[in-house]
Amino acid sequence: MSTGTEVPAIGLTHMGSEDTGLGNRGPQSKSIVVPYGFWLFVLSDMVLFSALFASYASLVHATDGGPVTSQLFNRTTVLVETMALLFSSFVCGLAMIAAKRKNLWWTEAWLVVTALLGLVFLFIEVREFVGMIHIGAGPQRSAFLSAFFTLVGCHGVHVTAGLMWIGTMMAQLWAKGFQPHIGRRLLCLSIFWHALDIIWVAIFTIVYLIGTLP
Repeated sequence: MSTGTEVPAIGLTHMGSEDTGLGNRGPQSKSIVVPYGFWLFVLSDMVLFSALFASYASLVHATDGGPVTSQLFNRTTVLVETMALLFSSFVCGLAMIAAKRKNLWWTEAWLVVTALLGLVFLFIEVREFVGMIHIGAGPQRSAFLSAFFTLVGCHGVHVTAGLMWIGTMMAQLWAKGFQPHIGRRLLCLSIFWHALDIIWVAIFTIVYLIGTLP
């Protein structure tokens, strides 16, 4: 027998919709979920580099009688390398602006410039590695050099992966245009490339700048 008041069914929200634990909004769109998930990946990568920085800091003086930082690094060369990567990040931002405006030609053009500057960065880094190995300062020479090659080399591998990603995105843009999933991938690429710049600034400061102080 009814008492005149009805108790709402447990587990149901107003309007009779099923309670999913997300309120009335429902799941977020992919434009929010995908970048958020990629940020988690980037943060996990930062943890990796933090461990490499810690290893380098603890081994920087373990030279075993071999060459030290002030004898190996050229600030001018590293400055050119750094400017190339920083400017590539700026150009990558221009590519994202062009992509937001759905301008295919300028998006592709700025991505090409980004890749070229990344290649300049890699060329200088590889030349530095080859020169060090040529004078007997390879990663097997001392714990310091092992830590150096691991830290800087790991960043170089990330830049190489970023360049391959840029090439892939250029091909997808040319073939498919500005579809929503292409835009999300471009956004993730931009986050990744900017993160590489942040990591490199830390490497430049700790390894090359502070490391070569008298």
